[in-house]
Amino acid sequence: MSALSLTREKIYRTVARQLHGVVPCWLCGEHVAHADATLEHIIPRSEGGSSHLENLAISHDFCN
Repeated sequence: MSALSLTREKIYRTVARQLHGVVPCWLCGEHVAHADATLEHIIPRSEGGSSHLENLAISHDFCN
């Protein structure tokens, strides 16, 4: 498993725990099923954003 896959898993589980199993998509706001979850950079890397946890959010695969 890659480092980003482990990060995605960690963020997904943390959000799910905090919001009682509901993980909203950063882009559309709808619930993201675990199988459809991807990482989204809040500030895009092309605009100087980093891949640190503070700049990553969960989104649907099709929204990302």
